[in-house]
Amino acid sequence: MAGKKKINIGLVGYQFMGKAHSNAYRQVSKFFPDLDVEPVLKVLCGRNEEKVKDAAERFGFETYETDYNKLCERDDVDLIDIVTPGNSHYEIAMAAAKAGKMIICEKPLANTLEQAEAMTKAVKEAGVPNAVCFNYRRVPAIALAKQMIEEGKLGKVYHFRGVYLQDWILDPNFPLVWRLVGDIAGSGSHGDLNAHLIDDALYLVGPIVEVCGMLDTFIAERPILAESDDRLGGKASDKMGKVTVDDSSIFLARFANGAVGTFEATRMAAGRKNHSKFEINGEHGSVVYNQERMNELEYYNTDDPAELRGFRTVQTTDGVHPYTGNYWPVGHIIGYEHTFINFMKDVLSDFAAGRPAHPSFEEALQVQKVLDAVDRSSKTRSWVKVD
Repeated sequence: MAGKKKINIGLVGYQFMGKAHSNAYRQVSKFFPDLDVEPVLKVLCGRNEEKVKDAAERFGFETYETDYNKLCERDDVDLIDIVTPGNSHYEIAMAAAKAGKMIICEKPLANTLEQAEAMTKAVKEAGVPNAVCFNYRRVPAIALAKQMIEEGKLGKVYHFRGVYLQDWILDPNFPLVWRLVGDIAGSGSHGDLNAHLIDDALYLVGPIVEVCGMLDTFIAERPILAESDDRLGGKASDKMGKVTVDDSSIFLARFANGAVGTFEATRMAAGRKNHSKFEINGEHGSVVYNQERMNELEYYNTDDPAELRGFRTVQTTDGVHPYTGNYWPVGHIIGYEHTFINFMKDVLSDFAAGRPAHPSFEEALQVQKVLDAVDRSSKTRSWVKVD
């Protein structure tokens, strides 16, 4: 590590995403030894002192804070990483920008379009490096699909067809966790799951200009949460509370380049655990990606001889594929955690070099605009143009 620029990390939040980001900071230099920067786990921040102190020790942070304002004021912190629920992204990011810190924020950028616009304006005016953790862009198979599209292997793109299906709230007795409370989460399957599909689509196909959608809630009341855990669940109480987010989000989309798209996200699809899948069809071929088989990319090429045409499965684990040369021998698969390591490798390197990082707040704002347009479309039952 000698001679490398150090970036001192202040991480806000210590549950599911806090664990994922902390692990990525610890592992990134091990898998990418040529990385020209060393992340230092300096401060972990959370409101519950007992829990954040314990998490800081487990994750390997030097110390902890219970107030994000104090964290932002610290001279020994260079980067603020925000992995809290959506209702606090705005206030923490604004404080970090004002303090001149580098910023990483979990997706979606904010709970409202207005907040996302203000956050984007704030980082621009402050001139601070910024990025949003749409980590699926760093899946080798998706990065390969991007490369193939840019090289013209699919030709003109006609269709984007995406689904993100889970079933973890199918039981009506599942407790009212924060992801089911609109004032905290902002939205349900729409912002949590469709945000990933939207970012995939914008990254791979291009801007979305018009949408028509519907948001639905199937279970209106659930038991109030008595005790939470860091795996999206917890213990239910005997009191009931109102669900204030969507259980399902479905919409149609038109892209600026003439392509059309369908998007479906739900947390009520029995048997689907983390089934994020998309298919892109073009004039010369198609690609298919399935998050539950994330080391594979299916590819159909219309130029193949007629007798040999069919979808081929590309194992994206060789050194010729994005990122994978830094992990295991070919055929030895990588997993979910490595998408965060790949993200940190790219973003920290860009921050250290003074380059724009991707996706930036500005790019995440485009996702927010689509989310907002779909929400308005569902309420008006009409096509809505994306701002």
